[in-house]
Amino acid sequence: MLKLSCEDLQFLIHSIGFYKNKSKTILNVSKVIIEKFDGKVPNDFDALIAIKGIGSKTANLVLAEAFDIPTICVDVHVHRISNRLGIIKTKTTAETEKALQKIISKKDWSNWNNLLVKWGQNICTPISPFCSKCAIKQYCKQVGVKKFR
Repeated sequence: MLKLSCEDLQFLIHSIGFYKNKSKTILNVSKVIIEKFDGKVPNDFDALIAIKGIGSKTANLVLAEAFDIPTICVDVHVHRISNRLGIIKTKTTAETEKALQKIISKKDWSNWNNLLVKWGQNICTPISPFCSKCAIKQYCKQVGVKKFR
């Protein structure tokens, strides 16, 4: 990764949001992993979040995907949809993570993010969700939904 220039990395990831900032972060994280962790990505939450540019969401995602450690990765989709369904009532992603850990079986933690991100991008969109296409509409409390399709 460090053999790439920042501009080359930006070109490779330009289709994602904030690609200019993310390219700098990716290069910095790569450098830190090589220098402080002998090139091995740490499998410890605290070690991961100690690296500038890695927050709770990314640390949990790395632990789940790279190390098969059960975690709940909470992004905007997970936070919004979990609250919209009415299964939790939280204001922050940190509160959402703790609340979901209490009600979701640990064996399902790592899958929760994958399911809700795809659902949030295609059906349960932030503004005017596609409730008419929703397979779980009868279980949804539609918390905060003012307009839907």
